[in-house]
Amino acid sequence: MKCPDCKSERFYVKDPDDEYEVYTFSCPDDVVCFDEDVDAGEAPAVDAGTETFCERCAWHGQLSDLDKS
Repeated sequence: MKCPDCKSERFYVKDPDDEYEVYTFSCPDDVVCFDEDVDAGEAPAVDAGTETFCERCAWHGQLSDLDKS
């Protein structure tokens, strides 16, 4: 999956309890894969409606808004 604006394949989500804590990931084959340094047990649940931020540009929106190409 790619950013609809800049085509980056790197994203992050914010912790719902701490807006300064972020979890970075990519989505190969439409599957959220957190970075190796992210403890998957501590990462927030990510689904189609999760607010997602591009790591390269200012785009943010729902995970379902990402380009699937």
